Amino acid sequence: MSDRAQFQAQIEKLVSSHTLHGSESLCKLLRYLARQALEHPGVAVKEYQIATEVFGRQSDFDPQVDSMVRVQAGRLRSKLAEYYSTEGTSDPVVVELPKGSYVIAFHSRQAHPQNNLAEPRAEGTSERAASGAWRNTSIALALLLLASLSATTYLYLNRKAGDAPPSVGSDPVPVQFRIFWKGFSTGTEEPWVIFSNAAFVGRPDIGMRYYDKARDGNAPILDHYTGVGEVLAVHNLDNVFNQLHQSLRVKRGSLFSLDDAKNNDLIFIGSPSENLTLLEIPSTQDFVFRRVPSGPRAGNMEIINVHPDEKEPREFLASPSGVPLVEDYAVVAFVHGINPEHSELILAGTTTIGTQAAVEFVTRENYLADLLKRLGVTKPSELKPFEAVIRVKVARGVPVESSIVALRKLKS
Repeated sequence: MSDRAQFQAQIEKLVSSHTLHGSESLCKLLRYLARQALEHPGVAVKEYQIATEVFGRQSDFDPQVDSMVRVQAGRLRSKLAEYYSTEGTSDPVVVELPKGSYVIAFHSRQAHPQNNLAEPRAEGTSERAASGAWRNTSIALALLLLASLSATTYLYLNRKAGDAPPSVGSDPVPVQFRIFWKGFSTGTEEPWVIFSNAAFVGRPDIGMRYYDKARDGNAPILDHYTGVGEVLAVHNLDNVFNQLHQSLRVKRGSLFSLDDAKNNDLIFIGSPSENLTLLEIPSTQDFVFRRVPSGPRAGNMEIINVHPDEKEPREFLASPSGVPLVEDYAVVAFVHGINPEHSELILAGTTTIGTQAAVEFVTRENYLADLLKRLGVTKPSELKPFEAVIRVKVARGVPVESSIVALRKLKS
């Protein structure tokens, strides 16, 4: 069998393996990168190229905003390492995706890894290579054993009294994550995360302010800025989806289209005042955002309680402007999308700090456990549309504590 045929056979073996079973997007990526390596050896593969040719992203794909390709490549590296440490321990050909590159490398198990296709070893080196490999393997195993013993000792000495050691084979992903996020993490396409980026006028170096149609007319609009809460929110979501071995697609609100909204599960970060796409699609019904029309708080963002219970306030307002922010409110809502087969998750505060807290509420085990308990949900199939308002305590610009102050279960 020729080298090329052997390499292609190894790719198909990987695709059919238990390790990659069910990871259709990773198999598609692996086949594409392998074909590129075999047909165009030594030629770099661009992130944009992968996004558009493998995952069908549109021509406006921006790798600086959408980390999908990097996330998928990282997942593929992990899967390859997992395969060769389990099912593929005796495979004669090893496939690698070196970090910082999208160029697949093939090499024989007996040879040292190369950056391109494997080359045969010179005669007379097999015994020395085998001896060196055995020596290196012995050293590596000794270091791994030492590290394992050290880690075990540390965990044993530092665990709290009464804590039971984790059971062998236990799932490291909190059960609350699997219940709440299953619908968003098991679809055929990764969900879109749409973060707010309000329209500004001015310049970063001399000052910016929100665009006012009546005042600013045709002034140039800056629509590529967002709040610190939105940035940290995307980071938190990415961490959760990495634990679930899934990925996200990220796009700023001003670039999002209704076609995207019709055919995908969506996670909106930020209120409709800045995430303007929310004004055009199904959104919350019981808790809605608006700017205070008059009075001393005129212009501030608030959450209106459309149908307040007897003991609930009709409005939820953050700390007034001009004083340190110590309290904010946010909406956490799970609703049906334009296409009822898809879902929307809306995570939005009246300020960027509230938005950060809303995302933390569904990405932290303790908060999510409280939400699921209040909803009476114990398994993924029981999660139905809902809307909630959370109160956020803030200290020095950081959300430090959140709690549910109003909750509505919606009719499906």
